[in-house]
Amino acid sequence: MNDASLTGSTSSTPLAGSTGALLSFAQRSIALIERWLTPLFDLSIRLYVASVFFKSGLTKIQDWSSTVALFQYEYQVPVLPPELAALMGTAGELGLPVLLALGLAGRFGAAGLSVMNVIAVISYADLSDLGRQDHVLWGALLLVILFHGSGRWSLDYWLKQRWGSAH
Repeated sequence: MNDASLTGSTSSTPLAGSTGALLSFAQRSIALIERWLTPLFDLSIRLYVASVFFKSGLTKIQDWSSTVALFQYEYQVPVLPPELAALMGTAGELGLPVLLALGLAGRFGAAGLSVMNVIAVISYADLSDLGRQDHVLWGALLLVILFHGSGRWSLDYWLKQRWGSAH
C-alpha cells in the first residue's frame, strides 16, 4: 500500500480543483485586461494630455500680440527672445499633441511635451500650487508614454506590425 491509500488523500482534491479554476480565471482576466483595458488606458492618457496642450496652443493663436506680451512679461523663458519662445511654444503645443493623439512618434511627442511642461513650470513664477499639481500630473502621464510607448491602439503599433522593426 502506498501513502496516499493509507491517508485517503488523492492528488485531485476539491481544493486543488478550485485553485486551478481560480488560476485559470485570473489568467483569462489578465489576458482580457491586456487585450482591451490596457490599450484603452494608453489611448485615454494620450488623448487627455494631448487635449490639455492643444487647447493651450489654440488659446495662444487667438491673440498673437497678447501671447508675445505674455512671453515678454510673464513667462521668463531663459535664453530665447520672447517672440521666438512664443512661436516655439505655440508650435509645440499645436503639433506635438497631434502626434501624441495619433500615437505617431508618440515617444517623441511625449518627450517634447515633457520639456515644454518643465519649462512652463520653471518660467512662470506666479504658478499656483494647483497649477503646479496639474503640471506634475501631466508630467507623470507623459513619462508613462515616454517609457511605455503609445500602446497598441496607435499608429506606431500599426506601423510596427505592418513593416516590422527597422533593423
